[in-house]
Amino acid sequence: MSGTAATPGGAGPFSAFERMVAWRYLRSRRKEAFISVIASISFIGIMLGVATLIIVMAVMNGFRAELLTRILGINGHLVVQPVDTPLDDFAEVAARINGIQGVRYAIPLVEGQVLATGNIGSGSGALVRGMREEDLRKVDLVAGNIRHGTLDDFSNGEGVAIGQRMAESLGLVVGDVITLTSPDGDVTPFGTTARQKGYPVTAVFQVGMSEYDASIIFMAMSEAQLYFNSEGRAQTIEIFVDDPDRVDEIRPLVEVAAQRPLFMIDWRQRNHTFFSALEVERNVMFMILTLIVIVAALNIISGLFMLVKDKGRDIAILRTMGATRAAILRIFVMTGAAIGVVGTLAGVVLGVVVGLNVESIRRFFSWLSGEMLFNPELYFLSQLPAKIDVSETISVVLMALALSFLATLFPAWRAASLDPVEALRYE
Repeated sequence: MSGTAATPGGAGPFSAFERMVAWRYLRSRRKEAFISVIASISFIGIMLGVATLIIVMAVMNGFRAELLTRILGINGHLVVQPVDTPLDDFAEVAARINGIQGVRYAIPLVEGQVLATGNIGSGSGALVRGMREEDLRKVDLVAGNIRHGTLDDFSNGEGVAIGQRMAESLGLVVGDVITLTSPDGDVTPFGTTARQKGYPVTAVFQVGMSEYDASIIFMAMSEAQLYFNSEGRAQTIEIFVDDPDRVDEIRPLVEVAAQRPLFMIDWRQRNHTFFSALEVERNVMFMILTLIVIVAALNIISGLFMLVKDKGRDIAILRTMGATRAAILRIFVMTGAAIGVVGTLAGVVLGVVVGLNVESIRRFFSWLSGEMLFNPELYFLSQLPAKIDVSETISVVLMALALSFLATLFPAWRAASLDPVEALRYE
């Protein structure tokens, strides 16, 4: 008896003896089927909770990164507008700003709202952006995604470049004429009449953001100046910088280089509401989905309590054989923590696999259901993006492991506090 008692009592922390007992409690037996079911539910809950968190956070990060890339790929990081006097020296001002270190390029623009009509449909609102050909070629998101036609000789002709979705909605192909109608037309004795003019489509682009592909028209700057009654001047200068997050450092340098009064607004101010809403949604989704992991952790608590109740006699026998309270505590901590650790690791694997293949999965379910899942017209992007953040994934794993470990402490303490005399009294 003394030799038997020495084994459990003399075993070190997390010894082979304690691991063996914890493993036996985890294994399914016929008379303990209900406890095994609860353990399985806890495992599945933690796995799905962790996987869902990783997938949703990856999609939210992908949304933000893709929208940021496309919004800042077409719109400048810093927009300069004239004060007091028209911007008729735009070429000289843009050239001086281009010489600033950290500025990628500065592009003068003429912009205006129009109604665009084509071969089919009743037309749609559009934003015309008048640019020089050399400047348009610098915008890689447009110049690098020409699907039909070409930008060759863009400045010398009267052709325009339109988005793929606009071309489809208006039934236009390269060579067709798109008719633009502007409310700011010619002034006559009878008032201002709308200006209407047709332009041949020379290029069709697709940047992957449905709002831009359906609403932006690029026109030669000289032609846009004539169309919008802005001969010899630009309306704004859009500045693209190397690091958008350091745009505040460029502001004073631009003021000095411009050599004239300016009003400036950066990309964060222009899109503050939009990106703030994305951040709030992301944080709220994280908190809501964390509840799944918490519920799974509560399942671990209930499962361990039932296990302690069922194993009361075994615990009492171990105590009489010399097992310490600390040994019993560690046995049940290992039993519950094993469910949390394995469930978390399985959730990470599942979440990463789905996150890396989320677009393929979307296409499969779209094909299976015959419905358009993730409509580009509603979600701005033409495909479902996902970007797994390593530090964020690590934080999810640590949170799940911490919750799983904390869930084991109280049931394990109850098991360690069990009085062997009371447990064996009625056996």
